[in-house]
Amino acid sequence: MLVPRLATLLLLAALAAHAQKPAVPAIAPNENLVAEGIPPIPVAVAEEVRRYTESRSARFLDWHPTRREMLVGTRFGETVQVHLVKQPLGARTQLTFFPERVGAASWQPTRGDFFVFSKDVGGGEWYQYYRYDLDTGAVTLLTDGASRNTGLTWSNKGDRVAYHSTRRNRKDSDLYLMDPSRAGTDRPLLLLEGGGWEVADWSPDDTQLVMQEYLSVNESHLWLVDVASGTRRLLTPRSGTPVAYGDAKFARDGKGLWVTADRDGEFKHLAHIDLATGAYQDVTPGLRWDVSALDVSLDGRRLAYLVNEAGVARLHLLDLASRRELPVPQLPVGAIFGVRFHPNGRDLALTFVGSRTPGDVVVLDTASNKVERWTESELGGVVPAQLSEPQLVRWKSFDGLEITGFLTKPPARFTGKRPVVINIHGVPKARPCPPTWAAATTSSTSSVSR
Repeated sequence: MLVPRLATLLLLAALAAHAQKPAVPAIAPNENLVAEGIPPIPVAVAEEVRRYTESRSARFLDWHPTRREMLVGTRFGETVQVHLVKQPLGARTQLTFFPERVGAASWQPTRGDFFVFSKDVGGGEWYQYYRYDLDTGAVTLLTDGASRNTGLTWSNKGDRVAYHSTRRNRKDSDLYLMDPSRAGTDRPLLLLEGGGWEVADWSPDDTQLVMQEYLSVNESHLWLVDVASGTRRLLTPRSGTPVAYGDAKFARDGKGLWVTADRDGEFKHLAHIDLATGAYQDVTPGLRWDVSALDVSLDGRRLAYLVNEAGVARLHLLDLASRRELPVPQLPVGAIFGVRFHPNGRDLALTFVGSRTPGDVVVLDTASNKVERWTESELGGVVPAQLSEPQLVRWKSFDGLEITGFLTKPPARFTGKRPVVINIHGVPKARPCPPTWAAATTSSTSSVSR
């Protein structure tokens, strides 16, 4: 009888010791979640993972018109705000301080004594435009505070902006003009139906606007607007196979447009449209990938454009006098968002997102082909060199077509078979980008440009 009693005493002692042992702290599910069959997640695990979520990115916003300085969007607190950077890898001086995220900003394009930025409230996407005066730091509301305002684009003289607003009925995006230096000068130029409108560019003499009408991912149209009369003329035919137009910029002689469009095939190509005759010329006829963005230098000498080559963003530079491709250095595998020439016609800014950066601004000197990094964002304690670079891989599908993807391998210290995560890109029209640290942080719904 002694042995069973001793065993019972030992068991009771063990249970008592276990009961006295403190439980491992765990994260309690939110009251909106019903967790079934999911083991508790220790707080220690969450703390270890947290450093991977505390990265910071920087996104290019605009060049100063007279100085080699730029505005970038980044955060040092909870939300992205406007910062001024005066030199490569210089200090990021915060200019706006709001609890809400600031989406975009653009300098007055001749003096640079103020900039206009957009911001909503509570993520409602009812964007408003504000003026920030550099001398005083004063912020002035320029729109009505209630409608949705998007697509602000500066005139070349810097005395007006064009943008779209739902002020009339909270539904249709009408075309408005405004002098941002004076609040209360906004006025409707053209009443429109629907919400798929966007100002693309001003003509060099500021007498015309090119405007895009978005109908679907497969179809959009370009309109030419007379600023004096508020009349519009359709530039692209509605008959035949639908065409999707992307970026549109005036040629510096004002006689044509540089556009991206899939008019002649499956992919968006770089093309030129003659405004007098309507003649359409494909400038990249042999390209098997999409042209995703373009910008024309202020002197009209160069055109920069991005091509999504099997998911890898590639920068191209075109000499417009000869239509000859110029050599440019290429960045590592990653995604590039936007390209913007400085008014000096030489410096080209872009935002690069890769596996080792959550988003940073780099500048290409198009005369020397030197690439300078203007920002270096933190990865929340993660060492960038320890992160694996994705590899572009290709294989044949069941129907013989070639498929591309990106393979990210674990570090060499992990030997043997490893678990694999397969991320299938399901969007039929948009082509995938390589795995990046935080590509979503570089996007913005409301735009400000010139």
